[in-house]
Amino acid sequence: MADLKRFLARRAITFIPTIIGVTLITFIIAFVIPANPARAWAGGIKANPHVVAMIIKEYHLNDPWYVQYYFFMKGILTNSIIDPLFNYKVMSYMLARFPITFQLTLFALFFLIVLGIPLGIISALKKDTAIDALVRVWALTGVSVPIFWLGYIFIYVFFYMLGWITIAGVPYPKVHITGVPIIDALLSGDWTTFIENIKRFILPGFTLGFAGIGIIARLVRNSFLEAINSDYIYFAKMRGLRNRRVFMHALRNALVPVVTVVGLQFGGLLGGAPITETVFGIPGMGRAMVQAIFNMDFPVLIAGTLLAALIFVITNLVVDILYAIIDPRVRF
Repeated sequence: MADLKRFLARRAITFIPTIIGVTLITFIIAFVIPANPARAWAGGIKANPHVVAMIIKEYHLNDPWYVQYYFFMKGILTNSIIDPLFNYKVMSYMLARFPITFQLTLFALFFLIVLGIPLGIISALKKDTAIDALVRVWALTGVSVPIFWLGYIFIYVFFYMLGWITIAGVPYPKVHITGVPIIDALLSGDWTTFIENIKRFILPGFTLGFAGIGIIARLVRNSFLEAINSDYIYFAKMRGLRNRRVFMHALRNALVPVVTVVGLQFGGLLGGAPITETVFGIPGMGRAMVQAIFNMDFPVLIAGTLLAALIFVITNLVVDILYAIIDPRVRF
């Protein structure tokens, strides 16, 4: 237990420079853009010079970059900075949109697990057959096809041509518990809202998780084949164990590296959410960040980056805990 605590403490310390580094890089990229954000926030070409001067003073835009970075980060962390375009507290705005992005990511993660793992097992059991080749093609296609193109194709086929799904709006249940609509609907027994959320998020979730399904399937396939050909499986067969027990032993060991990859995929899904939310018109955190880029709304962009970085490092910490419990050797 002491080894586990020291391991987690070391991992937690490394997360602080990671978060600072991600937000700092985002800020520097925004800082070096050859544009005048104060004029854009004040109304563009016809902006009142007096208003522009007030915005520059209010947001320290004439100060050195490190002073601006400190100002923005302090304002975001304390939820005191006001958005220059829409006059709301930036962090409150992003936190209000986060549950929608989280729900979309949950749908994508669901498809990763319920499709990726079984496909990988089937591919391993049917090695070098047409099914195995099909899984390989899926994995290659998933990492090659742009998300936005795939999203538009799915919308055209399943919404426009077949009319199987709904993509307009996000239904909210009457009871607010976690803030995530589908979870609140499930906990409160609001099955109508629950089903409506499924109709609206099943296609965006599948689109977002499409690439990850193939990656997980290939990983499970290779890991399962390595496990099934190991010495301990050979001796288990020699002892006369049933095929089902041998299969379960191999599967349990094959899924150990999958835990890490699924955790990393969760962070990757959050990174792909802005494109998916924009294509499907989902009012989540990712879409707000895309709009912030077009509006040069740096406070919103930095706040979204900070939240995404926090979620990613927390997810990695949870994965490290699970991995350290499963395999004590990683603690040293």
